[in-house]
Amino acid sequence: MANEAITTTRFFGDGDHAFALPPERVAELERKAGAGVGAISRRMFAGDFTALELRETVRIGLIGGGSTPEDAAVLVSLYVDGRPLSEVHPLATAILEALWWGPAKTEADDGQA
Repeated sequence: MANEAITTTRFFGDGDHAFALPPERVAELERKAGAGVGAISRRMFAGDFTALELRETVRIGLIGGGSTPEDAAVLVSLYVDGRPLSEVHPLATAILEALWWGPAKTEADDGQA
C-alpha cells in the first residue's frame, strides 16, 4: 500500500478522471519542466507557474491516474491548450496537493452527514 500513488478524481473536460503522480511520473514531470517537484509545487501553489508546468502536471497526472498517453494527450489538447489558465490552474494545484498532503478529506470521511 505504501508504494501506491495517491489518486485524486476530478471533473476534467468531458467527465471525471483519475490523476496521480507516482514516483516515475514525478521524475517525468521534473524532466519535462526542468525543475524539481518542490520548486514546481511551490510555484504552482503561489500562482507563479509556467504554462508548461501547468500543462505537463495535468497530462502526466492523467497518465499516472491510468489514462493512456494518447488519451491524455487528446484530453490536454482539447481542455488545456488554448483555454484560460485560470480554468486549468485549480486542477494542476489539486494534483500536486494530493501528492504533498494526500487525498482531500470530505465530510463523509469525517463521519459527518
